[in-house]
Amino acid sequence: ARTPYGTRPDDEVLAFSSESVEALVARDVKAVVIACNTSTAVALPHLRRRYELPILGVIRPGAAAAALASRNRRVGVIATPATVRSHAYFWAIKEENPAIEVYEHATPSLVPLVEAGQLTGPAVDRAVADELAPLLGERGAGGEFVFPLPASARIDTLLLGCTHYPLLRPVIEAIAGERVAIVDSATATASALAELLGVNGLEAPPASPVHRQLTTGDVAGFRALATRLFGEEFTDVAAVELNPADNEGGTPRASALGAAATTGTGGKR
Repeated sequence: ARTPYGTRPDDEVLAFSSESVEALVARDVKAVVIACNTSTAVALPHLRRRYELPILGVIRPGAAAAALASRNRRVGVIATPATVRSHAYFWAIKEENPAIEVYEHATPSLVPLVEAGQLTGPAVDRAVADELAPLLGERGAGGEFVFPLPASARIDTLLLGCTHYPLLRPVIEAIAGERVAIVDSATATASALAELLGVNGLEAPPASPVHRQLTTGDVAGFRALATRLFGEEFTDVAAVELNPADNEGGTPRASALGAAATTGTGGKR
């Protein structure tokens, strides 16, 4: 009900993120992943100061993966306006390798496509091509990308700086071409979470995991869209309401999860 975050002002993103984490803390989770680049960029430092449990964002793992993937030390980043405005990826990649040139570009039209379940088709192809053009070059008369710069001056790595964008990865890969490596933070973040849980002795014993989704939106609509996007049925979905969070600190109040999130128990995590 609150998405997208990427076009909202920072104070609103901070408030929504705080309310969501308070809801998870009230459910006695052992760790939290801020699975949103905008929330990570805007709210992660505040959330880590406020809570004692491990909280992991998606920007640093993604930045590390992009820095490792780039061969010519030129990385492009597509993200929401809020994430680009924060320059969180720029600084995170620079910390990994100061010699890398980082080109950030806001791509606000892509999130609404995913939220609407539109992952393929001519309209999606056009939107992705238009959004990537500033990073990849200009399109020629036949619709192909024209690179006016020599190969040594082009980006060779494109970081998907929004957790919606991997759902458009086949289209992005086709338009970017085989010369550009596509990196998203999901796999890197999962590995970082596994390491974090292991270091802190928080891994669960082997078991069949149980997943639950919480949403501030319509449950039926959530199920339908999630099934369409991920190809599997989500059976345990609950509607929740949010209570305002005390963003100045103090004892967290029990509240409900904002936006949409997944919690799980059991399994090796």
